[in-house]
Amino acid sequence: MHGHHRFADSPFARMGAPGFRGRGPGGRGRGAEGPPPVDRAEVAGWFAGRLPDGWFTGPVEITVDRDEITVVGSLAEPDAGEGDPAAARAGRIARFREDTREQRMAVADAAQARYGRSVAWGAACGDVREVFTNASVPVMTRLRQPERLVLDTLVDAGVARSRSEALVWAVRLVGRNADSWLTELREAMASVEEVRGRGPQP
Repeated sequence: MHGHHRFADSPFARMGAPGFRGRGPGGRGRGAEGPPPVDRAEVAGWFAGRLPDGWFTGPVEITVDRDEITVVGSLAEPDAGEGDPAAARAGRIARFREDTREQRMAVADAAQARYGRSVAWGAACGDVREVFTNASVPVMTRLRQPERLVLDTLVDAGVARSRSEALVWAVRLVGRNADSWLTELREAMASVEEVRGRGPQP
């Protein structure tokens, strides 16, 4: 049991990954004031019905965590002619951002009322991708000395300016290098949700 408690006390035990729906034993620690869990497929369906037909070339990419819903859609490629294609794509994204601002705010307000989460918007055009307004959310956690020493080493080495910046760096590193593991974990969570959904309802 000792090993179990060590993991339960680690920052990874509390870390919400995008796509997690927060149910089950690992997802109940957000406190009574947190938003209720949401089903990602339900969120995707709601946005599919709510967004104007002409905005994107296909279904939007939805990422959900406990604080925020990120919606990224693909835009039609502009004809750059003899101009620089990357600049044309960036210009198309900028135009979309400006032209749709008022409507996006209205959709975001409706989504926040429905799901209790803010909405971040983004657009992709070819190989150019931009997320407009990602929230930066403080995460409270308690670290034991071995974990603090990892962060202090990163600060002392000049990789980060503070423990909190070092923690962001470490989380990004894990996200990049353990992507297949995180994907497997999310798929396992989704399977648990599916099985639970087929069981008897209370």
